[in-house]
Amino acid sequence: MFEFPEPARSVHQHDVIKLACEPIETVRIAFIGLGKRGKESFNHYLHIPNVQVVAVCDVNQSNLAFAVNLLSEHGLPAACTYSQPDDWKAVCERTDVDLVYVCTHWLLHTPIAVYAMQQGKHVALEVPAALTVADCWALVDAAELTRRHCLMLENCCYGRFELAVLNMVQQNVLGEVVHCEGAYIHDLRGLDFETKPDYLATWKMHGNPYPTHGLGPLCQILNIHRGDRLEMLVSMSSGQFCAPSAATFEKGEAVLGNMNTSIIRTNQGKTIVLQHDISSPRPYSRSYLVSGTKGFADRRAAPGIALEEASCTYLPDSEMEKFLQKYDHPFYGELGEQAVRVGAHGGMDFIMDYRLIHCLRNGLPLDMDVYDAAEWSCMVELTRQSVLLGSVPVKIPDFTRGAWRKLDGLAFAR
Repeated sequence: MFEFPEPARSVHQHDVIKLACEPIETVRIAFIGLGKRGKESFNHYLHIPNVQVVAVCDVNQSNLAFAVNLLSEHGLPAACTYSQPDDWKAVCERTDVDLVYVCTHWLLHTPIAVYAMQQGKHVALEVPAALTVADCWALVDAAELTRRHCLMLENCCYGRFELAVLNMVQQNVLGEVVHCEGAYIHDLRGLDFETKPDYLATWKMHGNPYPTHGLGPLCQILNIHRGDRLEMLVSMSSGQFCAPSAATFEKGEAVLGNMNTSIIRTNQGKTIVLQHDISSPRPYSRSYLVSGTKGFADRRAAPGIALEEASCTYLPDSEMEKFLQKYDHPFYGELGEQAVRVGAHGGMDFIMDYRLIHCLRNGLPLDMDVYDAAEWSCMVELTRQSVLLGSVPVKIPDFTRGAWRKLDGLAFAR
């Protein structure tokens, strides 16, 4: 089995399981990166009380103008603007910033997050949080040394169906969960990769370069870092025929395989199938399959629930919505209507951002922590390594260094 070495923990750092920091009455935010995702997130914070955007940073002047104009339209105080490539450092060094919100291309996620924490800031950063195992450890070590929050913005953990199934599992409706499946299947062949350094770089990789949408919600279902942990994986890819541009596609240059499939085993013997495909002509699917001893949840096509007493056939459409309403997670009940109206992706992005501010304002542990960010993101390099070595088993690092045994199940702070 292939294994990455585990770096030693400094005598000055300790785990941040259930980390709670001092409450912040008004959360002062600096946005770094205002592309498509940054703009969507920026808009959410105009509808969340007790926040103030104090700085915005982007190398594109039109993106900065968007933020400046939107603040003005809402009658909110102006934010300082930064436009040079390295200005993110100056933003992180500001003394009037509590939270640095990172929506840059992937290659900058870890450097900005580590530097921000070293400057005493909490960090929220887009997915994936890191592209290498070494960078995952850098995030963990920085969070443990500085005692600052590092949240990866995995919005799929806040989808209505995902939250409802999590609620069902925690109420034992599906029994003991024994197997899960997740995916990111999205035909992106028409995307302009030449202007996107993150996608261009990862399309030259083998393995799964974008694992967290499929994996994150399943890890919450399985109490990963909260009584269980991901232990090992095997990964393989189908034919190497897709490419980052039309020109190289025509040449047939071999880069990322069309479909990558990884099988993951947890310490407690649960299994996960994780898939990634962005180059095949097939409908979008994040997949999301949860198989328990008393029932089954599936949203590969339309959301479906099957229960043992109904001979494991899906609930009819006439009952499905009522069943979902019965088990809607409290987050969706509290914020669903506003979230759908304001937020992207059916409202799950808004719930995620609202929860982040709620926890920071009340000094509560965050719903997702730096260990989640590291564990879910490390799949980028681990799956690639398995594929390149002939689909050999690869050990998944224990980023908590044993602290995952401290907790017995996932519980969101209220």
